[in-house]
Amino acid sequence: MSNSEQILVLVKPDGVARGLVGEVISRIEARGYVIAKLELRQATAELLAAHYAEHVAKPFYPALVEYMTAGPVVAMVVEGAQVITAFRTMAGATDPIKAAPGTIRGDLGRDWGTGEIRNIVHGSDSPESAAREIALWFG
Repeated sequence: MSNSEQILVLVKPDGVARGLVGEVISRIEARGYVIAKLELRQATAELLAAHYAEHVAKPFYPALVEYMTAGPVVAMVVEGAQVITAFRTMAGATDPIKAAPGTIRGDLGRDWGTGEIRNIVHGSDSPESAAREIALWFG
């Protein structure tokens, strides 16, 4: 496929802890996308500093690292035509309270009352971000 692309999808620690990995994968596969790589791993502060480089100086960054290192993460490379746009639509708005019903975050996310966003999944936002993030997580 000439318009095939790849995206890094992470099921974040809250999604893993709540047993939602299969649900996320089912939604991806139901749309006809291919899981090309999949790995359960513990994110390190170093990996997250590279992954979230644009956020390192922001006030929310320490809480983000604490959240992302609180448990294992499932990292996936997903392939298919226009998969970046499609997955980000499937994921829904970053804030699970504002995410539309039918989206991963809208159906499975919620506000836990901590003041921190715990939104189950991450998906690369562009082909350039996907290439950089896939290289970070999968070498």
